[in-house]
Amino acid sequence: MKVLIVGSGGREHAIAWSVSKSPKVDKIYCAPGNAGIAELAECVDIGAMEFEKLADFAQEKAIDLTIIGMDDPLVGGVVDVFEARGLKVFGPRKNAAILEGSKAFSKDLMKKYNIPTAAYENFDDPEKALEYLRTEARFPIVLKADGLALGKGVLICQDLKEAEDGVKEIMEDKKFGNAGNTMVIEEFMTGREVSVLSFVDGKTIRTMTSAQDHKRAQDGDQGLNTGGMGTFSPSPFYTEEVDEFCRKYVYQPTVDAMAAEGRPFKGIIFFGLMLTPDGPKVLEYNARFGDPEAQVVLPRMKNDIIEVMEACVNGTLDQIDLQFEDNAAVCVVLASDGYPVKYEKGIPMYGFENFKGKDGYYCFHAGTKLKDGQIVTNGGRVLGITATGKDLKEARKMPMKPQSGSHLQINICAMILVRQLMKHK
Repeated sequence: MKVLIVGSGGREHAIAWSVSKSPKVDKIYCAPGNAGIAELAECVDIGAMEFEKLADFAQEKAIDLTIIGMDDPLVGGVVDVFEARGLKVFGPRKNAAILEGSKAFSKDLMKKYNIPTAAYENFDDPEKALEYLRTEARFPIVLKADGLALGKGVLICQDLKEAEDGVKEIMEDKKFGNAGNTMVIEEFMTGREVSVLSFVDGKTIRTMTSAQDHKRAQDGDQGLNTGGMGTFSPSPFYTEEVDEFCRKYVYQPTVDAMAAEGRPFKGIIFFGLMLTPDGPKVLEYNARFGDPEAQVVLPRMKNDIIEVMEACVNGTLDQIDLQFEDNAAVCVVLASDGYPVKYEKGIPMYGFENFKGKDGYYCFHAGTKLKDGQIVTNGGRVLGITATGKDLKEARKMPMKPQSGSHLQINICAMILVRQLMKHK
């Protein structure tokens, strides 16, 4: 088989690594890819939102399966473009990707089909949102931009003043662009946050192992909220009781609800769960692998990822016995100094040879590129360093000796990022 992966982050590197293990695959392409993916695939200079060019390439190269890694192209309808040309593609169509593309849609879906979630109201008029906040809201409260906002369109407001500022930021100043045309005002939930990814074929769902991420930048969680600074799998808080509840009231009901709405979902549904005192509730849906959740979930998966994805496309997922190793994985993200606000790019990195031939260690590239044969930084979240072990404690202790004097210094044992990665000597 020839496989094309669309995307350029750590998630896509983890997917490429998983695809490379399949005996069914002879050739991997990635558009646009990154410096790490380039070791596994031939990178193609086509952007993830250039749908027609991607489809042209898939036809030209006789690609057998295209895997869409990112949210933007899925919500934009790339799958529809591929299917219109008779190309096999893994991911939800545009009318199903709305599950992630519109928080207002997903909240209304959950309300209609009695899927447990936080109480909420949707607003497309900032004045009405302000009126609601001033007369009916209980604080703290959560404001969410309706559309895609790179994981940053959520504000937790402790009082009315913060909420008023938040409405201005999202709906009037358009800090998150058109994502803020509609806004969800949501009850603030407390509890542990857990992620469960799943494969779906339109009617059948197979859940993967659980994961839990860290969102704040800087050592000691001193920085701003981000799209994910690290993750571990499995979550010790995702018990058998929680799993049983979610299978009955969340997972299959979501798949059935999308089918009932005429939006059959094929691909990945990411369930963001909050384990509240009142039981598990859905915090959010995503329509693709999480990043960095993919970097700890995929190294633990026993199945051939191509066989599972083909079953999703073909509607035969009920024939798949999805299995994961009885172990654990921990990932730490190395980020540029100043992320997620302002940071430099193009800084050289060294020390990647430390990962060669090391069983249980993975260095997934997120924001990197090759420049004149040298790997340099090319984003905010730069690398995801993953280690596996028999349990979380062992995975966390896995040592990785840094190269002396290098920009790349890693100490998984202490879970501390030595912040010389982004510093000029």
